[in-house]
Amino acid sequence: MIINRRALIAVLALATACPLASTARADDVTLNLWSLDKDIQPAPNLVKQFNALNNGIKIEYRLLQFDDVVTEAMRAYSTGQAPDIIAVDNPEHALFASRGAFLDLTDMIAKSDVIKPANYFPGPLASVTWKDRYFGVPKATNTIALYYNRDMFKAKGLDPLKPPQTWDELLAAARKLNDPAKNVYGLAFSAKASEEGTFQFLPWAQMGGGGYDHINAPGAVKALETWKTIMTEKLASPDTLTRGQWDSTGTFNSGNAAMAISGPWELDRMLKEAKFDWGVALLPVPSPGAERSSGMGDFNWAIFSSTKHPAEAFKALEFFASQDKDMFKNFGQLPARSDIAIPPSGSPLKDAALQVFLEQMKYAKPRGPHPAWPKISKAIQDAIQAALTGQMTPKDALDQAQKKIKAALG
Repeated sequence: MIINRRALIAVLALATACPLASTARADDVTLNLWSLDKDIQPAPNLVKQFNALNNGIKIEYRLLQFDDVVTEAMRAYSTGQAPDIIAVDNPEHALFASRGAFLDLTDMIAKSDVIKPANYFPGPLASVTWKDRYFGVPKATNTIALYYNRDMFKAKGLDPLKPPQTWDELLAAARKLNDPAKNVYGLAFSAKASEEGTFQFLPWAQMGGGGYDHINAPGAVKALETWKTIMTEKLASPDTLTRGQWDSTGTFNSGNAAMAISGPWELDRMLKEAKFDWGVALLPVPSPGAERSSGMGDFNWAIFSSTKHPAEAFKALEFFASQDKDMFKNFGQLPARSDIAIPPSGSPLKDAALQVFLEQMKYAKPRGPHPAWPKISKAIQDAIQAALTGQMTPKDALDQAQKKIKAALG
């Protein structure tokens, strides 16, 4: 899940005290790996599996908080305290790569029998690429699509097998499904002043012919105008401006929203919480036949350029990539690769939804990549808030954002 930027690094425990750190032999090469994955997530479990190989390389794992990743990780690099390997949020990758903090893996990847660029979805691969060189390996990925309540569709006379395909159809369906008397909104999404808001809006701008470097394109303005219409007509909850994707989806799961824009990280939770028939559709486009896009989230593996053991660190990344086939089964996360067939889960709802998300992944685009991404994202967030709160028109808000972004781009 995108899950937010507000990033990475208050260390909870010293690596030497971490229960996942194996006792190394005197002749072992010891690597340090930083990640915010907890015990039910990939990184610590992959470390356990790798250490069990007893191949002369041991990894000590350090659990990090999702806070201040850029400042803390860069400080560690500049003071010579950086780990060998880190898992970094994909929109932050270019910042590190552009400053020489990450090791250029292009030549290693070219010789690898495990890591093949052609096997990765274009979006995740682009997020580890800087100036046509590879500075990392995608760890996992996710995207967003449209969840919808089939039971509500039926009750309101809408075809439950024909979810909205365009922005106009989305508005029309939300208006018909909106039911204030029953505390039901037509749509739930996140317009929060954080990376989550950017993550949800940027695909709309891209489908409208814009992008992070052309955020005020006419189609992007139309996208924000559509969001403004949704909020003005109260087709979505007022707290759309302040809540994240997790809470937005919770509104859908509880039956208080007929549709929701969210990601595959919600599938298992939805199976437990949603007591109705639901489905997933590709994100609606501006008009029939328009270019598709979608947000792209999750993290990448990278090796710091200061490592004393580049070959051993890359060997660890190869092992991690070799386990991508079990990423969804073991951790509920999508592998960043198009060559992996995910076996059926046994749940028809989940399996059907997964196929939609895999299709949506074909159109997912990274945020950036650009070293100035935090400033770019902040400009977009400010524009969303200004437009949806009525401080500025959507066009004026995005024009202002474009000026800020142009300055950030240099």
